[in-house]
Amino acid sequence: MIVITEPAQAHFKKLLEKQAPQTNIRVFVVNPGTSTAECGVSYCPADAVEDSDISLDFDGFNAIVDQESAPYLAEAVIDFVTDQMGSQLTLKAPNAKVKKVSDDAPLVERVNYMIESEINPQLANHGGKVMLVEITEEGKAILQFGGGCNGCSMVDVTLKEGIEKQMMEQFPELTGVKDATEHQAGEHSYY
Repeated sequence: MIVITEPAQAHFKKLLEKQAPQTNIRVFVVNPGTSTAECGVSYCPADAVEDSDISLDFDGFNAIVDQESAPYLAEAVIDFVTDQMGSQLTLKAPNAKVKKVSDDAPLVERVNYMIESEINPQLANHGGKVMLVEITEEGKAILQFGGGCNGCSMVDVTLKEGIEKQMMEQFPELTGVKDATEHQAGEHSYY
């Protein structure tokens, strides 16, 4: 579930030596599965561990994870990096904002996961987003653009050269991608 690199494990062991006996770390996600999801690590005294928590054994300590955060911490990596700028603990959790789906999940779930984990983070750089409206019987993914994409003059390029190309490569069962957004100028449009 969570990879903690050797340098990070050594860092945690050093920090935990200064805490009460049997103190471990807790790894968690606040607002999991939302665009405001944030990951964190804190000290976890023995009396703060719940029966439903998951305990992951590492060298000299345990990482405690609550049931709600667990699916959003799939493929998470905690590292401790030292460079000329100093030392830094990093936590990368690619699935914090959207729960990872299995490779055999229904096509709609896999497409939604791809949109939330790969496409929308790129569009967010320009204030945009996209959502899946439906997948037709013919295999076309119907998308609705929003935010900065609504009314953008480059939306056709983004759709055909970016999103459609990426989706067709990842999901051969799709026959195409179509935009259902009303891009006429108005108060809703981004300029």
